[in-house]
Amino acid sequence: MSLYDAACKVRENAYAPYSDFKVGAALRSGSGAVYVGCNVENVAYPEGTCAEAGAIAAMVAAGDTTITELVVVADSPSPVPPCGGCRQKIAEFAAQDVQVTLCSLQGARLTVSVAELLPGAFGVGHMDQA
Repeated sequence: MSLYDAACKVRENAYAPYSDFKVGAALRSGSGAVYVGCNVENVAYPEGTCAEAGAIAAMVAAGDTTITELVVVADSPSPVPPCGGCRQKIAEFAAQDVQVTLCSLQGARLTVSVAELLPGAFGVGHMDQA
């Protein structure tokens, strides 16, 4: 199954009773395994979980820590980019040249690198003491 197909399939499991905006994400880790996640809303909106964060959590729970490719799918006229928090989460586990493909169910696609998705990302190097 392609990452796109996996993201579309898990998107159907999204829990989005408030916005009815379902998102699915699928990533391939350094081990070659595929992990998926979907958005999970909560009536207290800030307490929801994004699809990208769910896929990353599944990857880490399985013992993997490297993203080599990521696909995000939503039912939108144009590809939907990850929120700011998810961009930082992606940058934590993916090299700057890793490709992130954003897709709509209508067929629109946009592929960007992690560096393009989050230029100037905050990283561990910023925490080093000189």
